[in-house]
Amino acid sequence: MKKRVLVLCTGNSCRSQIAEGYLRHFAGDSAEVYSAGVETHGVNPCAIETMKEDGIDISGHTSNNVDEYRYVDFDYVITVCDNARERCPYFPSNAVKLHQNFPDPAKAQGTEDEIKAEFSRVRDMIKAYCKQFVDDNLK
Repeated sequence: MKKRVLVLCTGNSCRSQIAEGYLRHFAGDSAEVYSAGVETHGVNPCAIETMKEDGIDISGHTSNNVDEYRYVDFDYVITVCDNARERCPYFPSNAVKLHQNFPDPAKAQGTEDEIKAEFSRVRDMIKAYCKQFVDDNLK
């Protein structure tokens, strides 16, 4: 049976979208992966671009509110920012709750190249986390 995984962030625009893309990539058919936010901000174009650079297409992803998944029986709920962890609603399930705070690349400042570098840096951190999560929990 496929495991259900929810990745939760504040706005479901960057970190959770990147994590959803990598979890789907690494897990293949072994999991159903969703992402959501405690708010919805739309998928950040820089997140789409940085994932495209690594061969993952998240351009079809949507920004979803966590309330849409309130009645889904998840096996894992992963919060990828402290704000989401603090505001995460109660899920009436036995989901294993995991937390890893990643920097928000959308808050990066500087030149276009500096901002792009920050998105790549955070993407690589999330990629490593997702690979390890899949190896430890879904294989």
